[in-house]
Amino acid sequence: MSIEGIYLVKIIAVGIGATVIMDLWALMLRRVFKVMSLNFCLVGRWLIYMRDGVFRHKSIMSAQAKPAECAVGWLAHYAIGIVFAFALLLMTSPSWLDQPTILPALLTGLVTISIPFFIMQPAFGMGIAAAKTPKPGQARLRSLMTHSVFGLGLYLSALVLSIVFQGS
Repeated sequence: MSIEGIYLVKIIAVGIGATVIMDLWALMLRRVFKVMSLNFCLVGRWLIYMRDGVFRHKSIMSAQAKPAECAVGWLAHYAIGIVFAFALLLMTSPSWLDQPTILPALLTGLVTISIPFFIMQPAFGMGIAAAKTPKPGQARLRSLMTHSVFGLGLYLSALVLSIVFQGS
């Protein structure tokens, strides 16, 4: 495999790994503290509605469910994680995968919060940065924590890969 192919495989693995870590965080919050996270079926619903030219909803939860929305939502969730991992690599360099540092990963996680705050939540009918939700401050804090965990996941996934590939 070429060096570019190896980096491609690594960055996909880092994106998937970081997303898994974020999902484990959400699972822990749900099981231990009864804190619900984003339902990725709603992400799928939103994306499927885009085919019909509908990009914003008064309430995504009130919009009619679409076939395969859960599968589309979960696939999109992991694809977005991979795209964010690519963005991290663009901000640093491919060598970051060989010697990962935590600061760029955490900064990437924090920057990614702009997507839900300024694109997804308004499109779902929740307002900018969850302003129209019952507890916007709590929703913002949960998003901040979750995206910070994603950033930590980017670092941890790259660190594990760098150790595994160190001998090769």
